[in-house]
Amino acid sequence: MHFLDQAKIFIRSGAGGPGAVSFRREKYIEFGGPDGGDGGKGGDIIFEAVPGLNTLIDFRYTQHLRAPRGKGGAGRNQTGAGGKDLVIKVPVGTQILADDEERSLLADLTREGQRVTMLRGGMGGRGNASYKTSTNRAPRQHQPGEEGEEMWVWLRLKLLADVGLVGLPNAGKSTFLNAVTNAKAKVGAYPFTTIHPKLGVVLHKGAEFVMADVPGLISGAAEGAGIGDRFLGHIERTRLLIHLVDADGGDPAKAYRTVREELDAYGAGLGDKEEIVALSRVDTVDEGVLAIAREELANEGVTRLFEISALAGQGIEPLLDAVIARLPEKEREEEDEAEADSDWSPL
Repeated sequence: MHFLDQAKIFIRSGAGGPGAVSFRREKYIEFGGPDGGDGGKGGDIIFEAVPGLNTLIDFRYTQHLRAPRGKGGAGRNQTGAGGKDLVIKVPVGTQILADDEERSLLADLTREGQRVTMLRGGMGGRGNASYKTSTNRAPRQHQPGEEGEEMWVWLRLKLLADVGLVGLPNAGKSTFLNAVTNAKAKVGAYPFTTIHPKLGVVLHKGAEFVMADVPGLISGAAEGAGIGDRFLGHIERTRLLIHLVDADGGDPAKAYRTVREELDAYGAGLGDKEEIVALSRVDTVDEGVLAIAREELANEGVTRLFEISALAGQGIEPLLDAVIARLPEKEREEEDEAEADSDWSPL
């Protein structure tokens, strides 16, 4: 399955059905009169966050989504059927943005089952029976029904994870993710092996959390160098970062600074997130190299440094212990639950 985390789509709610003009005519019944029913309401456009999806690839091929219109009214005071609501299923973590210069946030679907009514369907038109009065016994006017609403919106997916992995390309992030989760991230001896985010679930000493690996950062990523920094949006929601520095990379202090500068340049609070720093691939270097790396990173302000080898399984358990100790307990307030259960609309 291809990964796509942004898509632009056109949505339109259904128009209301027209009201009917009809008069009662039955044999042997002396008095007739207007009996045209009202039109049905048009379908709404509803977004729903569902489990099992982790990409917006479907919207690359289906970019125009329209809800059905309401049916017209009929004689004998029959109201037209309402148009069926169009429920657009998106991954949990999807943001809906307006198609304007600011990309204004319209909705943020962060919980499974959360629904947002984005566009309301048009109301059905009145039939001529509703115009009957004591002085207007045979009205012929009716309403055609309201038009539906339409707009272009951007969908942006930000994966939901508790912990994010950051570092230069080839820092060992994918190998580490594979070692501690059930993920099967691609591993290769060349830069940018990871070209889109990967998720994995960590189970450690009865605790469970989700870890995200994003493509490696290089100097100038904020200006588009390498793969750029667009995938950093997937770790905006994380509560903790694991910063991997390659022990065999030649200059661990420079590697650490490069990533920190790109996180600060990206913004969105990434530079302020709590991080755990770990030297990776320590099994490939001798003690002298490790001693120099420890000293250089200490000069960069790293007060606690973990030393790991994901391939050899070295140092993994103490690192995961530290992650669990630093992750705050997940809390769900009653207001959030009420909001999740309500059919919220931005309009």
